[in-house]
Amino acid sequence: MNFTTYPDREALMMGLADRIASELRAAIRSDGRATLSVPGGTTPGPIFDILSDLDLEWDKVAVLLNDERWVPESSERSNTRLIRERLLTGRAAKAKLVPLYCEAPRPEDKMDELAEGIAPHLPISVLLLGMGGDMHTASLFPGADRLAEALSEAAPILLPMRAEAAGEPRITLSAPVLRDAMHTHILITGAEKRAAIEAAESLPVEQAPVRAVLKNATVHWAE
Repeated sequence: MNFTTYPDREALMMGLADRIASELRAAIRSDGRATLSVPGGTTPGPIFDILSDLDLEWDKVAVLLNDERWVPESSERSNTRLIRERLLTGRAAKAKLVPLYCEAPRPEDKMDELAEGIAPHLPISVLLLGMGGDMHTASLFPGADRLAEALSEAAPILLPMRAEAAGEPRITLSAPVLRDAMHTHILITGAEKRAAIEAAESLPVEQAPVRAVLKNATVHWAE
C-alpha cells in the first residue's frame, strides 16, 4: 500500500477530494463514463461536500455505496440517505445513484436484482473506503457469517452480511469487486486507526479484512 500523511484533517479532505475528482475526469475522458464507490459514516462527509460543488461531468458518473445497512432510506442509519444529503446535491445531483437497498424483509430477497443493477457499472473507476478499528472495510467484518465467501475469488458481486459488530443485517460489495477498482483510496484518521492499518498488513485477511484491498490502495491519513 501507499501511505499519504496530511498535516491536518482539512488538508486531507481537500487533497483527497481533488484526487478523486481528477481520477473521475480521467475515467470519463477514457471511457465516457465513471463509477465512484463510497462508504457511509460521518468521516467522509466533508469530502462529499467538496465533491458535490466541483465542476465535473456528473451526468456521466454512477455513484455506488461500498455497503449498506438493510434499513429504509427514511432511517437515520441509512448510508443511502447520507450520500443523498451530502454528495448527490448541488452540481453532483446529476450523478446516477446505483441502489444497494430496496424494500424487502431481508437482503437475500433482493440480492440478484441489486447485483444486476450494479454489473453494468463495473469495474469501479474510483473506490473510496473507510476502515473500522476492528480492521473491517465495507461490511467485511471479522467473524461475519459470510466473510469467507465474500473474500473468495469466486465471490458474487454482492453478499448479505451479518456480524455482531454490524448491528442490522448488511449488504456489501465483495472483495473481488473492491479489489478490481481502477483506483483505491482508504480514508482514516487518528493514531488508533493508523496503528490498526499498519498491523493489518501482517495479519490473516480473515482477522483483518481490509487487507484484501491493501495491495493497490493509497491510504490517506491525518491525526
